[in-house]
Amino acid sequence: MLRKIIKIDEKKCTGCGDCIPNCPEGALQIIDGKARLISDLFCDGLGACIGPCPVGAMTVEEREAEPYAEKKVMENIVKQGKNVIKAHLEHLKNHGETGYLKEAVAFLNERGVEVPMEKNKNTHAHSGCPGAKMVDLRNKSEAEEDGASVKAASQLKQWPIQLHLVNPEAPYYQKADVLLVADCVAYALGNFHNDYLKGKPIAIACPKLDENQEIYLEKIKSWFEDAKINTLTVMIMQVPCCRGLLNLAQTALEKSKRKVPVKYIVVGINGEIITEEWLSN
Repeated sequence: MLRKIIKIDEKKCTGCGDCIPNCPEGALQIIDGKARLISDLFCDGLGACIGPCPVGAMTVEEREAEPYAEKKVMENIVKQGKNVIKAHLEHLKNHGETGYLKEAVAFLNERGVEVPMEKNKNTHAHSGCPGAKMVDLRNKSEAEEDGASVKAASQLKQWPIQLHLVNPEAPYYQKADVLLVADCVAYALGNFHNDYLKGKPIAIACPKLDENQEIYLEKIKSWFEDAKINTLTVMIMQVPCCRGLLNLAQTALEKSKRKVPVKYIVVGINGEIITEEWLSN
């Protein structure tokens, strides 16, 4: 079947092993000094191993692969003990994989194995980098919105926001009006939060400095096809390299089976809006 799965650039991989703890499913191993995907069956394609890779050797591709099987994964997980079980369940939870999470919990219940997450339903432990943990901030209280200790309330409704780290199928992206913003834009626009970010999920990227932009292309395409977003607004600076982010969005739109309205906004370094137009599909 055609599905998303991890791809490892062997030339870039140094065999450091930083990706291994972030794959409790056991799909990765260090063999002959390189990270290897040992089983399509165990790889969920969510990309939790990508962020920790210090050399950008990990990406997600869409190809023919054996279907992911949660029960097979759990057979491997339970052998590794309570901490690995908990890490796997939190991994599924943080990526919004409620279907697989239910399968995993059912598997544990059937075999009389303790379900670590059920002991403390308020726990939000994250098995990988704490900065990559998915957080939905859309339901903040009014007091938090007012920001008693800050002069201007943040309009950020999610975490993470870096395009390499986001899950394009996260709940806050579903059928939403999404912002894709070049890193420098928010610094040029003094009222970026209230004028553009308010009420919208976001992802940020630098088309010049960020490597492995193929994964960017796939994530934008996933917004169109999987999250079924309503619109995409791409905000870039008025510098030549920044145009690359808009080109990625255009390419993703061309490759997508589902056509979505895409607007682009070009910002000058003095904070002025240079261009604001919709792309033609």
